Amino acid sequence: MTSERTYHHGDLRRAVLTAALDVIASDGPDALSLRDLARRAGVSHAAPAHHFKDRTGLLTAIATEGYTLFADTLAAAPDLRERGVAYVRFAAGHPAHFQVMFRPELHHADDPGLLTAKARATEALRAGISDLPEAGRGGDDRLAGIAAWSLAHGFATLLLSGNLEGPVDGRDPGEVFRTLTGLLFRPQTPATTQESS
Repeated sequence: MTSERTYHHGDLRRAVLTAALDVIASDGPDALSLRDLARRAGVSHAAPAHHFKDRTGLLTAIATEGYTLFADTLAAAPDLRERGVAYVRFAAGHPAHFQVMFRPELHHADDPGLLTAKARATEALRAGISDLPEAGRGGDDRLAGIAAWSLAHGFATLLLSGNLEGPVDGRDPGEVFRTLTGLLFRPQTPATTQESS
């Protein structure tokens, strides 16, 4: 019976990744077990190890896939603000990937595919910073990048942990984030500048 079910899967690797993403989305990455995934995918308990070797290999594959999707999403955004919106929408649309991507203790840190995908995502984020006028960067691209990353990542993390249910209240999280950045970064009028000095 098991061999028949295995044969009909076609893409066992994808089936195991999909099952893993379902488990992570509902119970978090710590609940992941290759044996349980094999049962969910309807294959022998050794089948997932054939593709991923171990649990860390599976989580590395999930992080790599996540960073690849993330880099594509960010690169399609026209400016830094929209990259922030894309960041939040990515987290909301791919919560399991997002949970794994930013927990380096779960990955094989030296995996070439993971390193390449992370580098692409980092470059997509940095490109948004370099588009800012010099005054908006405060003369320090690296710190400006950390500030932008902190805002988007913090919002995404609060969103996924259920801490923004009231403020978001069924609205598109990307639109809420866009509004938030508009509140924080609206241009100062001369009167506002004088009052603050």
